[in-house]
Amino acid sequence: MDWAFLLDVCRQLLLGVPLTLQLVAISLSIGFGLAVLVASAAGSSFSPLRWAARTHVELFRGTPLLVQIFLIYYGLGQIGPLRHSFLWPFLREPYWCAILALALNTSAYTAEIIRGAIQSVPAGEVEAARACGMSGLLLRRRITWPIALRQGLPVYGSEVILMIKATSLASIITLTEVTGIAYKLISSTYRVFEIFVVTGAIYLALNFMISIALSLIERRLNAHHAYSRA
Repeated sequence: MDWAFLLDVCRQLLLGVPLTLQLVAISLSIGFGLAVLVASAAGSSFSPLRWAARTHVELFRGTPLLVQIFLIYYGLGQIGPLRHSFLWPFLREPYWCAILALALNTSAYTAEIIRGAIQSVPAGEVEAARACGMSGLLLRRRITWPIALRQGLPVYGSEVILMIKATSLASIITLTEVTGIAYKLISSTYRVFEIFVVTGAIYLALNFMISIALSLIERRLNAHHAYSRA
């Protein structure tokens, strides 16, 4: 095992970690905001809104993320009015195309997570709150949202981990995040196995740290259960 080579590869791959984390953070932030809107539309009494929300979810969950990235990066440039709009300076850049694709993809999954978490709130808790005089925003803020957050956080944690791994697809549109740097190193050294072993180890370390952080948050949110058992 050439440890000097592996250490050098690790040093170079770590240069792509900030870009990877940027893609994850921005995509998840935009995707979560969009998911809230989609989940709200899915629960609306206005049927066109429900249809639009369901179409969004099925479209982005039912097609591969790789295809979505290709369509956004290569396909949007074929739309003439878009090329002459104020959006084109952003959409012609691989960075923003990757963020758009990742955000739209995660918004579909997150919308379903939010919908499922809200539906999992026990009806008895809601009825008890209403009996105490709570309604509207107060009911959601004190009962529905806290319970839904505890129910949905473990599933959303899996989505965060999946998004970290999904950023590797951004390398196909020339972004030099961790996997993009790995491809460049392979093209110059032809040492595929060692480079991908180090690449996998970096993704594993990132996901391990995210898992620990999410576990700590989940433990804090459920601290009252531990006190009640004690």
